[in-house]
Amino acid sequence: MTDHALASAKPAPKSLDHTRSRSVPIAVYLALAWLIGMVVIALLADVLSPYRFTAPDLRNRLSPPGNPLHWLGTDELGRDVMSRLFVSIRISLLIAFGAALISAFLGTVLGFVAAYFRGVAEQLVLMLADFQASMPFLILALSVLAFFGNSLPLLIGLMGLFGWERYARIARGLAISASAQGYASAIHQLGARPVRVYLRHILPNIASTLIVMMTLVFPEVILLESSLSFLGLGVQPPMTSLGNMVGFGREYITRAPWIMLAPAVTIILTTLAVSVLGDWLRDRLDPTLR
Repeated sequence: MTDHALASAKPAPKSLDHTRSRSVPIAVYLALAWLIGMVVIALLADVLSPYRFTAPDLRNRLSPPGNPLHWLGTDELGRDVMSRLFVSIRISLLIAFGAALISAFLGTVLGFVAAYFRGVAEQLVLMLADFQASMPFLILALSVLAFFGNSLPLLIGLMGLFGWERYARIARGLAISASAQGYASAIHQLGARPVRVYLRHILPNIASTLIVMMTLVFPEVILLESSLSFLGLGVQPPMTSLGNMVGFGREYITRAPWIMLAPAVTIILTTLAVSVLGDWLRDRLDPTLR
């Protein structure tokens, strides 16, 4: 074999392989750009909206997209679809972010409680997690909202109960693993209180896994809120959300499909963007996949 053949058969430099493994797919950039755009719209909805989202314009009722006065058309009452879409993005993201944070906090705390106390406390947390996983959450949410009525704080709190068992199982398992590695026990023997050990030392080491889990639960919360609003038990008029717009627009799907298509496409692209970003973060942050 010639020297040239031997040189060509040599493996690629580690730096080159490392650079390739660190390259970011274009889909991640697109997903991140879309999510940043959604956040900007949510924060500046009042500024960006050309009209008040409840203001009717009966002269341009059911106006199709492309109208110079209403770029995305109007609904059955002549309300501007773009203005309602911007406000709906704000409300839906507010519910999804709030619910995801509540779910992550509740699940992580219960997971740490199970990992620290073990015994009866651990069995109780695991039993609650099994019950939560086996219960169809949509049916539970419909029952609670039908009995207690509809309000935005109640809806956010109810959505916050979705998916907490996943965080609890992950936090419990990782906390037990961290304790078994010895550094948590060593810090505790030095006089640190359990709260300090879990918050200052164990939580930072498992935060990446919890963040990835949040990106996986977030799109499910958006879809769940949209389903409840579509069924009429979520966000109530005059307030609007993406699911609320889809629910009211289904009655005009043959005459004015743009009323439903605008929020529906937004839901699809937002959940897809969060899922793409979550998959990429999992590949980057999970040491077992490296």
